[in-house]
Amino acid sequence: MSTLGALFFGEVMKLPTCVLCWYQRIFMFPLVLILPAGLFPFDRKVVRYALPLVVVGWLIAVFHQLLVLGVIPEEVRPCTQGIPCSQTVIEWFGFLTIPLLSVIAFSTLFALLVVTHLRRQG
Repeated sequence: MSTLGALFFGEVMKLPTCVLCWYQRIFMFPLVLILPAGLFPFDRKVVRYALPLVVVGWLIAVFHQLLVLGVIPEEVRPCTQGIPCSQTVIEWFGFLTIPLLSVIAFSTLFALLVVTHLRRQG
């Protein structure tokens, strides 16, 4: 869903993509291939392959969300070219932004991978 959402925002809605969004996509898009290949049929190593991508993507997404919220100071701006990373392009229901959607997606994947790992160990 995250990959489809990112493609929808970029290709259909023609929303500009900031640098941090591109980095998050770099860590989310390979999961579209890794997770189905490792889960159907189940391969124990899928967690080992997917979890590093999810953790790094989550860290970038949290950093991006903190930048949008103004928690991270102005001097630490990773987006020096193109659209500013702190700019809110979409805000649904008064709080749901694209960086927050990314945090939710990576958090969900992390939780599911941990549960999958724990269920297969026990």
